[in-house]
Amino acid sequence: MNDSHDSTAHDARGGTAVAAGHSMLGRWLYDLLWVLCRTLGVSMFGFRVRFAEPLPRQGGLLVVSSHQSHLDPLLLGLATDRRLSTLARSSLYHFKPFAAVITALDAVPIDRNASMVKTMKALIGRLRAGRAVVIFPEGTRTSTGQLGEIKSGFALLAKKADVPIVPVAIVGAYECWPRTRLLPRPGRIRLEFGRVIPAAEIATLDEREIFELCAARIRELDAEARRLRAGRGVCDPA
Repeated sequence: MNDSHDSTAHDARGGTAVAAGHSMLGRWLYDLLWVLCRTLGVSMFGFRVRFAEPLPRQGGLLVVSSHQSHLDPLLLGLATDRRLSTLARSSLYHFKPFAAVITALDAVPIDRNASMVKTMKALIGRLRAGRAVVIFPEGTRTSTGQLGEIKSGFALLAKKADVPIVPVAIVGAYECWPRTRLLPRPGRIRLEFGRVIPAAEIATLDEREIFELCAARIRELDAEARRLRAGRGVCDPA
């Protein structure tokens, strides 16, 4: 199942890293869903992931990823044992049982009609509390399968929170679940995690330099993921 130098999501979990503040329900639910979704991910999507280096196991971490489909938060969560916080529309909290589930899974509620400053403060607080937070700097899922325009807002988050950044590229998720389809279909998905940019290096850069560095790395990872995926002779479903 692994390519040379690849790690499966199971390998990436190596140990148990439990961040402070997670509820008993949240830990139990996360672990249960991880096992179930991991099985589905491998059988349906041929899920593969490669890390340039191990991720920090503790402390705040900003995961800056390309965005191909609704599967992306799940794929990122399956790739690593770090509990990842993702953004969730506030409207998703209207149904109380579902709200309880996504709260237990560390979703960060955002109100698209509210001030962006409020959202930024919530994310900075989460990062300073030692959580790992996912940002999709394209802002929305790709409509073509290609990498879209990368926006720079994440650079301010990293500077304010004083945390490292790890860039990630996801390839194949668009083919499995494009915006035009109601449900996903089988295929092959690959994730490439780049080298971690330490907080000490982030501190020496201004926001423009952080943005340009991360954007360049995401583009490189995207190209590498596509090359490796194509090299395995994978044919996307029609």
